[in-house]
Amino acid sequence: MKILVTGANGFIGSRTCLHFLTKQHEVFGLVRKNANLDLLRGIDIQLKYGDITNPDSLKGIFDGIDIVIHTAGAVIDWGPYSHFEKSNVNGTQYVATLASVSGVKRFVQISSVAVHGFDFKNGTEERAMVKSEVAYSQSKIAAETWLNEYAKQTSMEIVIVRPGNVFGPSDEKFIAPYLDLIRKGQFVYINKGKSLTCPTYIENLVHGIELACFHPGANGETFIITDGLEIAWKEFTDSLSQELNIKPTRRSIPFLFIYFIAYLMELSYKALRIKKAPLLTRYRINNAGKDYHFSVAKANKILGYKPVADFQTSVRRTVDWYKKHRGIHKH
Repeated sequence: MKILVTGANGFIGSRTCLHFLTKQHEVFGLVRKNANLDLLRGIDIQLKYGDITNPDSLKGIFDGIDIVIHTAGAVIDWGPYSHFEKSNVNGTQYVATLASVSGVKRFVQISSVAVHGFDFKNGTEERAMVKSEVAYSQSKIAAETWLNEYAKQTSMEIVIVRPGNVFGPSDEKFIAPYLDLIRKGQFVYINKGKSLTCPTYIENLVHGIELACFHPGANGETFIITDGLEIAWKEFTDSLSQELNIKPTRRSIPFLFIYFIAYLMELSYKALRIKKAPLLTRYRINNAGKDYHFSVAKANKILGYKPVADFQTSVRRTVDWYKKHRGIHKH
C-alpha cells in the first residue's frame, strides 16, 4: 500500500511512518518546507512538501496514495481558537477533500480523547462530545463533526482514532519534560495523584492506527485507543520514578487551589497578549486533577485491538530512551 502521513515530522507522525515501513509499505511523509526533521532521522520515507493550512500547496500531493493518516495539526493546550481552527479544522477539511478528489481509499483522522472533556470514569466513544473551555479540544470536536458530515458525501472511507495521553521514546513534548521534573525533584501531585489517567504508549497507538487503516469493520467508525489500563497518575508517575531509581515524591497540592492559579495565569497572559503558553493551564490541571479514563472496548470488539506492549515494558523502554537522550549513564 502507498501510505501518506501528514505531520510526519511530529512524534506520532514519525513513529507511524517507522511502523508502516517495517510492514513493507511504501510510506510518504507530508511536512512543511521549514519543518524540523530530527525525528525522521534514519527513517527512509519519501517526503512531500506542503502546508495543510494552504490548499494550493497540497495540489497533487495525494495522487496515487491509498491511505492518508492525518496526524498534522496544532497540539498545544494554549492559544486563541483561531490558531487551532486554522490547523485542526480548516487543515483537516483541506486534506480530506483533496484526498477524496485524488482517489484515496481510506482517511484516518488522529483526533484526541480531549473531545470528551474531563471528570468521568470509563468514558466510551459512544459518549457525546462535550463543550470545552479549551480551544484545542473545541477544534478537535469541530474537525470530527465536519468529517462525520463529509463522510456522507464521499466514497472515501473515513475512520477517526482518539488517542489518550501518548508517551514513549522520542517524546519531547510530554514525557521528556515530565521526567525532567521527576529527576530534579520538582514534581508535585495534584490531589495526591489519585485521579485516573489514560496512558497510551506510542507502539500501542500505532498498532491501533494500523488496525484502523486496514480493518474492513473500521469504516465510518470512531475508536478510542489507549493502553486500556485503569491507572492513577500516582501509579504512572511512581513507576517512572522507580525506573529512574528515584524515590517517588509524596508532595501534593489541592486541585481547586492550583486550578485557580492556572486560571489567573491564563487571564494575565491573555491581558498581556503573551503568545507563549503559561507554566500552568486549565487543560493541564484538569488532565492531572480529574479522572480522565476511557474504555477501549469498542476497538477491542471491532478491531481486535489489544496493546502490544505492557505497561512495565513501556515504562522501561521510555526511561531507557530518556537516559540515553539526556546523557544519564548507569553507575
